[in-house]
Amino acid sequence: MHDQITPYQSDATKKEQVRNMFDNIAPKYDLLNRMLSLGIDQYWRRSALKKLRQYQPGHVLDVACGTGDFSIAALKYGVHEVTAVDLSAEMLSKGRVKVHSKGLESKIKMVQGDSEALAFPDDTFDAATVAFGVRNFEHLEAGLRDIRRVLKPGAPLLILEFSRPKVFPVKQLFQFYFRTICPLVGRLVSGDGKAYTYLYESVQAFPERELMADILQQQGYRSVQWRTYTFGICALYIGEK
Repeated sequence: MHDQITPYQSDATKKEQVRNMFDNIAPKYDLLNRMLSLGIDQYWRRSALKKLRQYQPGHVLDVACGTGDFSIAALKYGVHEVTAVDLSAEMLSKGRVKVHSKGLESKIKMVQGDSEALAFPDDTFDAATVAFGVRNFEHLEAGLRDIRRVLKPGAPLLILEFSRPKVFPVKQLFQFYFRTICPLVGRLVSGDGKAYTYLYESVQAFPERELMADILQQQGYRSVQWRTYTFGICALYIGEK
């Protein structure tokens, strides 16, 4: 079911629609991220990067990298080099401006690519990350398999993704905020309200917590673990090749 949730009502594939959506919202993406998450996403990213640092990876693959915030932050946690991949040319364009402004071109390479058909040899990377992008895979399992293929034996995949809180009143507030406020603010700021309606719908359909852990195990990942943050709004998944 999660693979069937798309941003727009069109005959285009989910992959094409997701690429078009991020091309559309790229100019306002970072601003909306900070506004809609109230800045809490920075805490989630730092928590994931602290876990990543425990593996002491040299070369990291950042899938669905967006404008590169996670890739840039990874360098502060002991990572030496990042290959950052995204479907959207416009998101990558914004990311390259950031990387250039920080003088990090020698450490971060931004490449347009597809999580299901990564253009890298087997056993290439010391770790892989996906921060709030795995919901957008057209075929979740295929993407997870191809990421595993390019990881070195024993290397980890870390996934940050939205989760649905279970406790009152956080559950009710979360539903209202994601279903009503996010599309309204998204439409006003970016001009594309459907992108933020898709955010709510894709979170609702995504297999979370134990289900996501099971999917990772089915795709060959070992030592799978997960935890949630901020009353269950965000989840971190870790699995090793």
